[in-house]
Amino acid sequence: MPRPVAKKAGWTDLDVRAVDTARLLAADSVQKCGSGHPGTAMALAPAAYLLYQQLMTHDPSDPTWLGRDRFVLSVGHSSLTQYVQLFLSGYGLELSDLKALRTWGSLTPGHPEVHHTPGVEITTGPLGSGFASAVGMAMAQRRQRGLLDPEAKAGESPFDHTIWCLASDGDLQEGVSAEASSLAGHQELGHLNVIYDANQISIEDDTNIAFSEDVAARYRAYGWDVIDVDWRGDGRGEDYVEDVDALHAACTRAKKNTSAPSLIVLHTIIAWPAPTKQDTGASHGSALGEEEVAQTKELLGFDPKKSFAVEKAVLDRTREVRKRGKAAHKQWDTKLAAWRKANPERSTLLDRLVDATVPAGLGRALPTFEASEKGLATRAASGKVLTALADVMPELWGGSADLAGSNNTTMDGEPSFVPKSKQTGSFPGHEYGRTLHFGIRENGMGMAMNGIALEGLTRVYGGTFLTFSDYMRPAVRLAALQQLPVTYVWTHDSIGLGEDGPTHQPIEHLAALRAMPGLDVVRPGDANEVSVCWGQILKNGTTAALALSRQGTPTIDRTEFASAKGAAKGAYVLAESSTQVPEVILVATGTEVAVAMAARVTLEKAKIGTRVVSMPCREWFDQQTRAYREKVLPAAVRARVSVEAATSFGWREVVGDAGEIVGIDHFGASADQATLYEKFGITPAAVVKKAKASIKNTKG
Repeated sequence: MPRPVAKKAGWTDLDVRAVDTARLLAADSVQKCGSGHPGTAMALAPAAYLLYQQLMTHDPSDPTWLGRDRFVLSVGHSSLTQYVQLFLSGYGLELSDLKALRTWGSLTPGHPEVHHTPGVEITTGPLGSGFASAVGMAMAQRRQRGLLDPEAKAGESPFDHTIWCLASDGDLQEGVSAEASSLAGHQELGHLNVIYDANQISIEDDTNIAFSEDVAARYRAYGWDVIDVDWRGDGRGEDYVEDVDALHAACTRAKKNTSAPSLIVLHTIIAWPAPTKQDTGASHGSALGEEEVAQTKELLGFDPKKSFAVEKAVLDRTREVRKRGKAAHKQWDTKLAAWRKANPERSTLLDRLVDATVPAGLGRALPTFEASEKGLATRAASGKVLTALADVMPELWGGSADLAGSNNTTMDGEPSFVPKSKQTGSFPGHEYGRTLHFGIRENGMGMAMNGIALEGLTRVYGGTFLTFSDYMRPAVRLAALQQLPVTYVWTHDSIGLGEDGPTHQPIEHLAALRAMPGLDVVRPGDANEVSVCWGQILKNGTTAALALSRQGTPTIDRTEFASAKGAAKGAYVLAESSTQVPEVILVATGTEVAVAMAARVTLEKAKIGTRVVSMPCREWFDQQTRAYREKVLPAAVRARVSVEAATSFGWREVVGDAGEIVGIDHFGASADQATLYEKFGITPAAVVKKAKASIKNTKG
């Protein structure tokens, strides 16, 4: 059997030895742990080494350097592909970290986690998610350049960098990668380069059992530049040649092509060169076995009795990249200094964006709305808020999944983010535009938003109907897991959307989303609460979702009732009881705040002291002091009614054992909004009845 790697791409014997060392470190790590994915890490060792040692611009001494290329390991289960290179390159991982793979408290968890392991840019694992987020990174890179340095020639701006992604057969099978790849081709994202490891092996062994399409043809149809690098040749085993020169040439071509994203189809053999486990499903997700690892070591000229063997000469060689990284960083600093001198205002903006702080004028820019019985739909109020923020917060941008007019996600007068050749009469724009058009690709939109947030300098929002948050849930979960400042604008938030019927009317969605750790679910009660909540979301910098109405709702008279500023605390006393201690408290969200307010009038006329609490965000309220929460919802007042046009699930903990719940625990129907609220009992009369029942419960 031939040596796995020839002296290619200018590599010395030490480089070849380093690649073989990387393979064996992957095998040893999984063997010691007893679980993991050794095969892909072994096969991709030459590609990963090429990226980290020769192709990527990065500085191991400063993993968050702004001028670095971004690396996305979409094939996240092969975490060792990255961990081993981070160790060899000197990012701070040591052999002890590789030995601690997948164990409690280690820097080497089963899948890469951002903010946890130095050098890891993104949390990956759910297949396709990394690929789709890499598309978002490329979108953000272009927007950031347009925001900070639009006049610079290609390749001459300090804000030019490349997004590199390693993907697998599994990534390419997942639908979200198709959504995002279609978008990337349309957007002509030339700074995105993906190496697709086409090893034709997954957990169920040969992928021909379920996956036989022409991937290269599909990506050419998307508008990608597709480059084929076949290490397999016409056969396997003896015919296999890891032609690193060919891969290097493909990556160089991809980097030079700034007019289209590039897909390098790299045909590999999983677990190469393990004697009996190579090219098998057995090497995908389990340890190779002591004997197989020993035989592989012998084949590569290593002592089969030694584990985690790293020769000093190899480590000295691989850590030379630190010097190259520091030199590149120094050159970039010089370029940035020249840019700062020529662009003092943009330089000030950059500093604020790096610090991730909101502008000083945010509060003044947020609009206030006059009291009106007719009022506004909260989606319409949100659109007005976004337009008001356009000038003061240039880093804020977004759009929707083909629902701009319905979601009110377009800032007035802002150009679309799209190549000039693809602008339309309705949406003029250019490559540095601001209005995003994700197409009807909800999950792809969510994953791309994650990538935009991970790039670090801009703030993104994206909209669709609340019921279609189901399509986005994997992306939302990853955003919350990574603590990313992305904002979802989910409109048509209840049966109030009316005639479109039960397929479009969310019932269980608010409760399901509130169950997700790290996600703030915000359902404002009127236009002024929308404005306050937008401001709070931007200040918090957390993952947040706005649930907004299609139908109008009264804009509350704040001269008579409490200021909308209380919405920033998640819940506040909107209307106080006529009695010193309320006899009953009505807790409402969204458009049902108006229903609760109307019910209060009836109850007060009946001499029942009634407090109305608007609760736009339960997560924010839970973060307040115990004293504040007691002030709003005193424990002594057990008569409570929650009012929300959604499932009752989760409201018992707010209203308590004597409380009553006004909600919907069945699917909706197709009819006008007023009829649906009447038929399903989301009315002031229903709330009054429940309030009296709750008072009775407290006495029973």
